[in-house]
Amino acid sequence: DKMPYVAKDFLHPSAEAEKRQHKLKRLVQSPNSYFMDVKCHGCYQITTVFSHAQTVVQCGSCNQVLCQPTGGLARLTEGCAYRKKTD
Repeated sequence: DKMPYVAKDFLHPSAEAEKRQHKLKRLVQSPNSYFMDVKCHGCYQITTVFSHAQTVVQCGSCNQVLCQPTGGLARLTEGCAYRKKTD
């Protein structure tokens, strides 16, 4: 008997396919959350914010709201620039 040919390589998934998978079902478990540097569009001060923040985050110097919590990812305020932190 011949084994059926599988078109998908389970040992070497593409990075894109791996990102789509549930965080616990990946080849190596990794979280979906991250920290980011958010630049205030009023005074241009940079604040570190968690991607899934559960509280309202305000700018340290001008008290402008940087992000609002939602059920999952925090929603950034219109005009705020951000960059993922890679440590």
